Amino acid sequence: MRSATITRTTGETDIAVTVNLDGSGEYAVSTGIGFLDHMIEQLSRHSLIDIDCKVDGDLHVDQHHTTEDSAIAIGEAVAKALGDKAGIRRYGSAYSPMDETLSRVALDISGRPYLVWNSDFTQERLGEMDTELFKHWFHSFAGSAGITLHVETLYGENNHHIIESIFKGLARALRDAVEIDPRKGGAIPSTKGTLG
Repeated sequence: MRSATITRTTGETDIAVTVNLDGSGEYAVSTGIGFLDHMIEQLSRHSLIDIDCKVDGDLHVDQHHTTEDSAIAIGEAVAKALGDKAGIRRYGSAYSPMDETLSRVALDISGRPYLVWNSDFTQERLGEMDTELFKHWFHSFAGSAGITLHVETLYGENNHHIIESIFKGLARALRDAVEIDPRKGGAIPSTKGTLG
């Protein structure tokens, strides 16, 4: 199975993350931010990637370091589990509806991190989480995972629905992109012979 564990300890956070790309969507998530836990759980369940994520962060300061570092560690674990990326589908995309909201997520496991973000929020917080941190989570994840990631909310009104549809869209796109394509015969999906 393609799995990896990342530990990350700084003066701001202490993190342990394990992912299994060939899992069944099992998760154990504890970041200290309830809404972020909920979103990472959605990522796991809908991507079928098992995620164990434990974060002890400086929440007495604010949520920024915990949010950023959880995304970095999960992205690093995904990249490590992918190895040389031989045989993967590489690309994934998903339209993700949630009630009145529709989001679109497209990604390329290219080794060239980039984020395009076209989504806005009308509330400053969801639960206890600052909504300005959602874009930062995706930026940090794309950077450490080596993914080109495009996120767009096509329409929507409810802020909870908007961000949840984005996380579920990421999950479904990632599920497709990390899967092994039996037609590739273990080849790296690039004419260069390498991704990155």
